[in-house]
Amino acid sequence: MTRLPRLTRDQLDPGQQRLFDQIAGGEKPGQRPRFPRLGTDGALEGPFNAMLYSARIGLAMQDLGSELRYRSTLPDRCREIAILATAAAWDSAYERYAHEDIGRAVGLTDAELTAIAQGAEPGFTNPAEQAVLAAARALAQRQDLDDAEYAAAVSVLGERTLFELIALVGYYAATALALRAFRVRPPHADGSPSIP
Repeated sequence: MTRLPRLTRDQLDPGQQRLFDQIAGGEKPGQRPRFPRLGTDGALEGPFNAMLYSARIGLAMQDLGSELRYRSTLPDRCREIAILATAAAWDSAYERYAHEDIGRAVGLTDAELTAIAQGAEPGFTNPAEQAVLAAARALAQRQDLDDAEYAAAVSVLGERTLFELIALVGYYAATALALRAFRVRPPHADGSPSIP
């Protein structure tokens, strides 16, 4: 059962409406094959409803999330690998629901998605994908990279991309924490919101 009432646009003040409109209209073509940001009840899905409760913080988080998703130096597959590794570490069903679909859209196979979710090796042959998965798992599970992990990540990714990866893992860990604390679950299979 979710702990926060689901807010519709007509219940919001102007600052909240600005954030609502940015999120509801901010989908990028090809980014969310089946994942609606707006539920059938007119409320925002996932972590986005919670962001409305503090619109200034929500806007900052939305801006950071957009930078990390759409303007990072991480290739699309690497980005989704890192997000899904974080979702697995946090056991975040909502992040898996939203990002497995995106992962498929950027070329991850069902076998690779399952391996990431289970903490197994997906058999990536691309060195960047291997480095991203190893670093994201270490960051999400232990909140650190030891010297060998750091050296391996920097040698493949470079400092800039590693910083962006660290920020991405941190952002999705914070998102997973909010989803957990507010008891947000994925919508039902028919797309209706998961509400009591």
